[in-house]
Amino acid sequence: MLNAAADLIASAPGEEVSLRAVCDAAGVKMPTLYHFFGSKQGLIEAVVERGFDMYLEAKGSVGSSGDPIQDLRAGWDAHVAFGLENPGFYTLMYGKVQPGYSPPAQGRPSEILRSITRQAAEQGRLVVDPDQAAAHVLVANIGVTLRQIVLDQADPELSASVRDGTIAAITGASSGRSRPRRRRVR
Repeated sequence: MLNAAADLIASAPGEEVSLRAVCDAAGVKMPTLYHFFGSKQGLIEAVVERGFDMYLEAKGSVGSSGDPIQDLRAGWDAHVAFGLENPGFYTLMYGKVQPGYSPPAQGRPSEILRSITRQAAEQGRLVVDPDQAAAHVLVANIGVTLRQIVLDQADPELSASVRDGTIAAITGASSGRSRPRRRRVR
């Protein structure tokens, strides 16, 4: 059922998927779906969790360079690539919002990002608080990725420009590739 729901969602980014369609694709009846997931929201949360598992697996293949600023760049690029390769999952993971609610699975990649910004702060490479730096990177990265999904067109120049501008803003560098001013923020 989870695979059927994930496949239907992935094949129709941004569109509603009916429980009946999921049941038909999985070859089960509606009570079976409710037994395992409790509700449509339960099913969606399970699909979102699967999406985050796929996302972390893809990002995990990048590995750490030992330089947190370079890791932010590589993580940004991996994030955009995942979104463009998996628009159905991505829009469900980051594009459907409910005020005051964040899917539990969203916390895992956010914590990885915060650990990178904390490492950069420990090295004196940030001019903002590490949690604020992580928030800057995440919201800009999501915005750039969603824009490309909405337009159904990759825009690597925009992505690189916003990435480097965001990194410059959190490091105090004049451009994303310049050496940052050394100001330690804890």
